[in-house]
Amino acid sequence: MHEFIQKLRSAGISSADDENTRLSKSLLVLATGLVSIASVVWLLLYWSIGPRFSSTLPFLFQLLLAGNLALYVKTGQFEWFRASQLALLLFFPFVAQWSIGNFITASGLILWGLLAPIGAVLCMGSRESMPWFFAYIFLTALTGFFDYYLADFNPVGAPEIATRTSVVFFVLNFVTISAIVFAMLRFAVSERDRAQKRQAEAHRLLQAEQGRSERLLLNILPAPIARRLKDSDQTIADGFSEVTVMFADIVNFTQIASDMSAERVFSMLNDVFSRFDALAESLGLEKIKTIGDAYMVAGGLNSEVPDACCRIARLALAMQQAIGERDCEKTPPLALRIGIGTGPVVAGVVGRKKFIYDLWGDTVNIASRLTSEGQPGLIQCDERSYRQLEGHFGFDLPVVLTLKGKGKVRVYRLAGPIASPPGSIGSSLSPSTAG
Repeated sequence: MHEFIQKLRSAGISSADDENTRLSKSLLVLATGLVSIASVVWLLLYWSIGPRFSSTLPFLFQLLLAGNLALYVKTGQFEWFRASQLALLLFFPFVAQWSIGNFITASGLILWGLLAPIGAVLCMGSRESMPWFFAYIFLTALTGFFDYYLADFNPVGAPEIATRTSVVFFVLNFVTISAIVFAMLRFAVSERDRAQKRQAEAHRLLQAEQGRSERLLLNILPAPIARRLKDSDQTIADGFSEVTVMFADIVNFTQIASDMSAERVFSMLNDVFSRFDALAESLGLEKIKTIGDAYMVAGGLNSEVPDACCRIARLALAMQQAIGERDCEKTPPLALRIGIGTGPVVAGVVGRKKFIYDLWGDTVNIASRLTSEGQPGLIQCDERSYRQLEGHFGFDLPVVLTLKGKGKVRVYRLAGPIASPPGSIGSSLSPSTAG
């Protein structure tokens, strides 16, 4: 029985229907079912008291309702089904009352016609239901007019309805109509609540998905760049006059990786770079990308982070310390070459698919060359970086290196922090506290 009710409830509903259309279809099918049951009761009661002509109308009414419903289920023509069912609900009660007699002898049978404008409100909308309501009012007034002037007219062959019988059917009409209207309204409210819950759940899932997308985007791009990319389709390219760029490269990575499985290589790199990510984030620096076994980070892209060069130096020392503290039982010991350069860069988003936020300029090239020409465990800085770091950090004696595309360049090798006044960047950030 429950399965039958569910099938009847979903009759004619397709996956393309919106919530309002689904509700309208379900409501009209529900009303058809309830009125059909009521018409059976009417048929049995009227047959039991004898007025055969009047009992024929409920039977015909039931056949038309059921046949129209079957046609709708087969064809899916909801507009026709809605119009024809509402017309049946509107006109048949008046025809049945006229066949019985007047308001009293028919026990107010035309009240059933009120289901038409109520159904129109629920299934069509407030504006579209107005003609149905005015039609009901007009037919009611017309019936009352004729009943008033024909009150004393008693045609030959008219069915005799006892007063007690009229009272019974008055009560039956009011109770049944009230029950059907209540059932339709309750069903509409229940379906609306279910739809709102589904909508709220869909909204929650959408927000969760948007949150995941937002977090994913922020893992790829700096927050200000991500906001600009969402707000505009224009190319993003910014010039910065003072940015410190650092590359860190794992020494002999190719040889180390050749003796390991792909899974172990991935696990090792993931462990190392995850440590570096945490250190960079704690210092307010921007990770740019990883290129194989090389890690690129920059400071000075965000005006809210002061002393970018000093922070980069702290990060370099902290990364050297972190790489030395790794558990080397499962993977071989690692060493880093690090190069730091300071100067102007251009930063922007490249491409439309699988895009990245990247840096370009001579500063980037210098930092990369300092890394590739470095020795294991050394942190090499260009002169511009050295000028910003001296007084906060100690350096070995400068050396002159020949860098590809640059010729001979004076290079300064970072040794470590030196004592500095309390509250300065040199004292507040140390390799041990940076992570």
